[in-house]
Amino acid sequence: MPLTELIGYLAATLTTCSFVPQAWHTFRTRDVSGISLGMYSVFTTGVALWLAYGVALQAWPIVVANAITLLLASTILGMKLRFRRTPGG
Repeated sequence: MPLTELIGYLAATLTTCSFVPQAWHTFRTRDVSGISLGMYSVFTTGVALWLAYGVALQAWPIVVANAITLLLASTILGMKLRFRRTPGG
């Protein structure tokens, strides 16, 4: 495996793993009060675009990392939409 690909997989692993504690906490507690809907919407869209970019380049470290992160981010975004509190409620 070329060094550049190894660096890509290492970067992908670290950035994806860094996201897991927040995702796990949100899944476990269903507490989405500290999550910004705007930020997560933009973040999830950005991850989807990184995934498309990786597919277009056939850059598998980018594809794998962003596919996993997109799944986690989309789930959290869905939870934010489902469990957010309405004003006065």
